[in-house]
Amino acid sequence: MSNSADSPGTGSSPVRRWGFRPVRILTAGVFALAGLLFFTSFDTAKGTNIRTDDSLLKLSDLIHERSRKNGELEKSNAALRGDVESLAERDADRSTAEDDELAGLEHRAGTQELQGEAVTVTLDDAPPDATAKLPGYPEPEPDYLVIHQQDLQAVVNAMWQGGAEGIKVMDQRLISTSAVRCVGNTLILQGRVYSPPYKITAVGDPERLKNALAASSSIQNYMVYVNVYGLGWKVEDDGPITLPGYSGTVDLHHAKPVE
Repeated sequence: MSNSADSPGTGSSPVRRWGFRPVRILTAGVFALAGLLFFTSFDTAKGTNIRTDDSLLKLSDLIHERSRKNGELEKSNAALRGDVESLAERDADRSTAEDDELAGLEHRAGTQELQGEAVTVTLDDAPPDATAKLPGYPEPEPDYLVIHQQDLQAVVNAMWQGGAEGIKVMDQRLISTSAVRCVGNTLILQGRVYSPPYKITAVGDPERLKNALAASSSIQNYMVYVNVYGLGWKVEDDGPITLPGYSGTVDLHHAKPVE
């Protein structure tokens, strides 16, 4: 029996058909494109290893470097502010009532140290290999295992509602313009970057603070993930502590239209 490449008819010799084959053109095009890509990669790298070259810093490295510099500038700013306040007190001609009013404003603004009984809440990511601990719950997705911005905001809001006189997140005092923001699995607060575990400390009546935490519907939802997937949650009485005063800039910044 002759195959499809043979000419029809009995006893005739097979004749191969070299007709037009699109697959050959496609193959040639793929090789040409691959060559162009290799050339472009070589031209971009200029002889460097574009995967491991130390000069090509990762964005995360740049962010942490900027965070470190912001921390140093914050300490320098705090020292300069202390010098300015000392000079102002030495040269000021204010009455006792004016001094008391100024001290009250600084207290409410959060720029001065605050002493009192405190409660600290610690939140942490779940183990990366966590599984559902209770029946009826799905196996975790990656988002289930990390702390989110709304979790931190829920704790801060509950503490304010519980009568907190002042709050510190990590090592920074919150003021009226502070914004608790998360990017990926890191916290960005007032120009500084932090990784979990996250600690939030509030000065106030410990029982009121803890009752406010327990009454928060957002925190109740978070506790489901604590019990099912192992997110970190710890509430501790700190006893008497001193919260630092806010030492960063208090200037308000806003967007400006492009002219």
